[in-house]
Amino acid sequence: MKASIIPVTPYQQNCSLIWCENTMKGAVIDPGGDLDRVLDEAEKNGVTIENIFMTHSHLDHAGGTAELQKKLGITIEGPHKDDAWLIAKLPDECAKHGFPAAETFTPDRWLNNGDQVSVGDLTLDVYHCPGHTPGHVVFHDPQSNIAFVGDVLFKGSIGRTDFERGNHADLISAIRDRLWPLGDEVTFVSGHGDLSTFGEERRSNPYVGDGV
Repeated sequence: MKASIIPVTPYQQNCSLIWCENTMKGAVIDPGGDLDRVLDEAEKNGVTIENIFMTHSHLDHAGGTAELQKKLGITIEGPHKDDAWLIAKLPDECAKHGFPAAETFTPDRWLNNGDQVSVGDLTLDVYHCPGHTPGHVVFHDPQSNIAFVGDVLFKGSIGRTDFERGNHADLISAIRDRLWPLGDEVTFVSGHGDLSTFGEERRSNPYVGDGV
């Protein structure tokens, strides 16, 4: 798997373009906005975008989803159906926070824990990790050992749970019970900020490290 991280929106959300090197077919994870930059990156690398994978439905992750789907005629997979209420609020939330206008959308497929998503010859495992939002999911590529964790986990921090329908206990449980077992060597791409590994966070994260 190849991947390019494209910070988008005023919130500098880490939108990811991933692709299969065998087929050059790709997917966009969390197209929050600035779609011209995402499409330029795909063109630069010779990638044909065929899917949108959603970790969750906050505006900085989902704001460009409907537009990208219409523009390319591609499918949307994810998040978990427990984020449907957030998608319904997307136009109002974008207007409230000064983001470009966004439309609601209905995923072609809601995702559940244990599902898989595919693009080209790539297959990623899906883990339902609620807490930041109730329908948040994480994508893990076992071949490259890279996980796209959205706003569940950050280098030195964890996702906020003070937003509507957030749940701190659920978030901690998801990280410890569903992410840590994937292995310390997993490199993860957060929704914002720098990359890290699960092992480093288990050693040093002040919120969810093994010593907490």
